[in-house]
Amino acid sequence: MARVGAIVVAAGASSRIGDEIPKQLQLVGLEPMLVASVESVAGVSEEIVVVAPPGAIEAVKRITLGAGHARGARFPGTRVAVVPGGARRQDSVRAGLGALSDEIEIVLIHDAARPFAGVELAERVVAAALEHGAAVPVIEVPDTVKRVEGGRVVATLDRTVLRVAQTPQGFRRDVIERATQRAEDTDVTDDAQAAELTGCRVAVVTGEPGNVKVTTPFDLDLARMRMNRKLGLDGSARVGTGTDCHRLVEGRRLVLCGVEIPFEKGLEGFSDADVASHALIDALLGAIAGGDIGRHFPAGDQRYKDISSLVLLERAAEMVRSRGFSIGNVDVTIVAERPRLSSFVGAMRRSLADTLAIEPESVSVKATTTEGTGPEGEGLAVTAHAVAVVLAESRHRGDREPVG
Repeated sequence: MARVGAIVVAAGASSRIGDEIPKQLQLVGLEPMLVASVESVAGVSEEIVVVAPPGAIEAVKRITLGAGHARGARFPGTRVAVVPGGARRQDSVRAGLGALSDEIEIVLIHDAARPFAGVELAERVVAAALEHGAAVPVIEVPDTVKRVEGGRVVATLDRTVLRVAQTPQGFRRDVIERATQRAEDTDVTDDAQAAELTGCRVAVVTGEPGNVKVTTPFDLDLARMRMNRKLGLDGSARVGTGTDCHRLVEGRRLVLCGVEIPFEKGLEGFSDADVASHALIDALLGAIAGGDIGRHFPAGDQRYKDISSLVLLERAAEMVRSRGFSIGNVDVTIVAERPRLSSFVGAMRRSLADTLAIEPESVSVKATTTEGTGPEGEGLAVTAHAVAVVLAESRHRGDREPVG
């Protein structure tokens, strides 16, 4: 079986989007668009090279490799690298080719602005590239096409022989390397065109009508609505749950729901180890299918060393609202034998309500014991459970910052 690598071209300036954040880094659903585009080719690729804007290398590494770049690629079984792109498409592709290992035989090239390409499409392209040397997915042209010159129609084209090209496009390694060299003096609009310049006969495979390219602000709005629908984020109400547990140790403050509790021990952890806030963060993220606390605020990332968990909770609430939801109500149960927490429940409710920007009447905090059983009953740990209900707002609101 031939070894397959992929290049995801994400170096464009996105001038038609009209936003300082490049479109490939804009959120579509719960992730930057780039993540979905990489996933489109990850299932068939041993290696993926993301070609990024030179000024966004660190942001793209954070998105594709995880915070700190030390937790491994987010795409198990696939080696992911990030390199700066060039001024033209063929320059960016050449940079991507240089970062692939010599063992790669088939190269897929995919646009970062196509987040809805299916893995089955990538498989068809790989098979055709193996057989023919070069392959491009195409779809039929549904509309009548006019050629216009000087503001007037000069011809109606025969749409039965016209096709719209998509990505990912696939090539034998030697074919695409020769094509990028041949296209040195020509501005090509896709990689199949570069191959055509060498005389290569590019095979076609059936594309996917839903594999649209995001180019304009209107496209971006449609992509967000479509991804929300795919993720089930367009319902009227959603429920999430969360659980967290930390050991009690000496030399640490005991902080629960952002309230410091006088006690001879505190909770062990990288942040302030506020188990109640952590459980609630997971509940909110769960309600929007947004992963867990470790994904967004990983232990070991120095940005979160000894940070107040209320800061992280506030950011989780912002994620909920940025996806078009409001927070309905939350319910937190804290399990601890000691200290007794009943006198602090009111302060905890107010703390959470202020952080979430909701009414205290929408916040429930309960404290219970295990009657001396288990690590909580033995005074070794504190556990918290949380439930959160979020409500869909009437209109979608796009995010300003990518989640990475």
